[in-house]
Amino acid sequence: MEYDNMPQSSNIEDRRGQGGGGGGAMGAGGLGIGAIIIIFAISYFTGISPQVLMSGAEMVGVGTQNQAPTQSSAPVDPNDPTRVFLAKVVGGTEGVWAEVLPAQTGVKYEPATLVIYDGATRSGCGGARSAMGPFYCPIDKKVYLDTSFFRDMKTKYGGGGDFAYAYVVAHEIGHHVQDLLGILDKVDDMKQQVSQTQANALSVRVELQADCLAGVWANHANEKWQILQPGDIEKAMATASAIGDDRLQTAARGYAVPDSFTHGSSIMRQQWLTAGLKSGDIKSCNTFSN
Repeated sequence: MEYDNMPQSSNIEDRRGQGGGGGGAMGAGGLGIGAIIIIFAISYFTGISPQVLMSGAEMVGVGTQNQAPTQSSAPVDPNDPTRVFLAKVVGGTEGVWAEVLPAQTGVKYEPATLVIYDGATRSGCGGARSAMGPFYCPIDKKVYLDTSFFRDMKTKYGGGGDFAYAYVVAHEIGHHVQDLLGILDKVDDMKQQVSQTQANALSVRVELQADCLAGVWANHANEKWQILQPGDIEKAMATASAIGDDRLQTAARGYAVPDSFTHGSSIMRQQWLTAGLKSGDIKSCNTFSN
């Protein structure tokens, strides 16, 4: 991936080296005690590990929990390669969505902040821990990313690569776009009125739409800055496949339970990422009509 030509965002909050901040009554990833009980109940009846059910939670429909106090940033090296790369990717999302979102939907784009940390930190949605994976918190409009996730991608999730890393960030920014469009609130309301299986299905649609929006971003970013290099798309597709619910559940338990999917199967994630990449059109990301 060629990212030198993308603008560098200032909306980066670097908390690496600060440590702590992940505990508290909110529980894992901002989940309340009641939600944690539900997760363990689902685990009991389906045989799926609670770790699998909670890992990678993107915090869709987190409710009205109190926002956590802001942490001050420790001194950081502005030339740190990881920080520079992420600032470029976020800058690229800002540059694309500031044009595409109002042009295609009439909604103004308001940038999100990317918080990078190591180990644990606090979010507006509660505690954030590395084991949760990257997530978007709609309460404080921030994306949380423990940079160790990139190391995990190299060893567990498709082999990594700059464009694969950018896809992960763009997916979370896709949730921010959904938030700006009012989709997250609507889905949250719907999930309160249906069964757990149906709520899971709605979560899958939200996640697949974020994959598609990541593809829309990549389409326009490539038009603007020629970011794609040979092999980039294949690496992103490998990542999309590796983080499919069926792959993760099979790795953890030896089998998959589709009714418990919350992010979509490997094939579905690849299909919707491809849809956004090919079209560059937000309308092509209507996962709720399919």
